[in-house]
Amino acid sequence: MDATVTPEAESAIADIAQQHGLSREAVLAMLFAVNNGGGTMAQFSIPELGGSGQWMRGGMTMVGNTSDNALKARVDALCGELSQLLATTTVFPTTPSSPQGQFTANNWWPGDLGFPSSSGGQNDARYAIFPAMRRLAIQVNGVTRVFDTGEHHIGGVQQQQGGSTYGSVTFTSQFGTFDVSGLPELGTEQVAQTPVAAPAPQEVRDQAPPQPVQPQSEPFMAAPADDAATIIAAIESLAGLHQRGILSDEEFATKKAELLARL
Repeated sequence: MDATVTPEAESAIADIAQQHGLSREAVLAMLFAVNNGGGTMAQFSIPELGGSGQWMRGGMTMVGNTSDNALKARVDALCGELSQLLATTTVFPTTPSSPQGQFTANNWWPGDLGFPSSSGGQNDARYAIFPAMRRLAIQVNGVTRVFDTGEHHIGGVQQQQGGSTYGSVTFTSQFGTFDVSGLPELGTEQVAQTPVAAPAPQEVRDQAPPQPVQPQSEPFMAAPADDAATIIAAIESLAGLHQRGILSDEEFATKKAELLARL
């Protein structure tokens, strides 16, 4: 990684590395991962932290060894500190063409979207997912289109071999498999529009505050609201991960019990 950090951030990284018994390089790699996830999630591959894994603030932390709860706690604590660092400190030097916290080199998507949580592609079709913005960018044959993902929390991507159309890339969320034909396409002026409107002032003191909708990168995360259909969909996603061996029996049972308790 050739991006640099500010002196203030460099000092904080050194302190965090010492506190967690990690190398500076490992902490810096996780910092980039958390930043790429909008400060609320991270997909990473760091040998010192068990290889590939993912983290989501307030959600489930996944590491290579699914039964290593100590490592999960370590990753969660590290990512929490880095998320706080990103929120309170100028971490990346800014330039007129590179806003704070955004990497712009070789980006094919609109710069207002920032950096995706995941991207990829093959042949002449490629995609980039921006969960914090609720946006999805797809480029086919050099033409980029941006879509509003709404309530979808994308956890998987499938691309047809040799496909070079917008419909050749399909996605999986808590609602099942879909392609961009079912999503509203956005014009240029809508790309960076704030996806969630500010809540109205609280007028009734006894009314419970609205629960924040948090982006998530995998369907195994907890349902964002106590809606029966959403909870059932989340349990089904958990079952699929359990059958594939990604979740242990204990993890599946614990998370399933938490979701069922909301019904």
